[in-house]
Amino acid sequence: VQLQASGGGLVQAGDSLKLSCTASRRTASNNGLGWFRQAPGMEREFVAAFRWSGSYTYYADSVKGRFTIAADKAKNTVYLQMNSLNPEDTAVYYCAVHRGPLSTIRVGTSYNPWGQGTLVTVSS
Repeated sequence: VQLQASGGGLVQAGDSLKLSCTASRRTASNNGLGWFRQAPGMEREFVAAFRWSGSYTYYADSVKGRFTIAADKAKNTVYLQMNSLNPEDTAVYYCAVHRGPLSTIRVGTSYNPWGQGTLVTVSS
């Protein structure tokens, strides 16, 4: 499975961006797609995830109410709509395939493979 992420860019605080992540194919062990981000000097953190079964969505507290994850199952694509962006959202955003049980939806080590990352920069 290969992932292609896109949509990053430079925006101002308060602006919106929409990221997309397309998986080349979906396998039985592919439970969904998730987004993580890593800011300079910081650890990678969970942002949001979409489970194919039931179309359930999950969010980090820091983005809840501002970010929305959705999917086009026919295209194996997950979108991350990011609104009300602030400088603290600046990071490289990665999408990845979730292969673990639901209890690991926020755990990076339960994701494989990972996309190449797309940079989001929010200026104040």
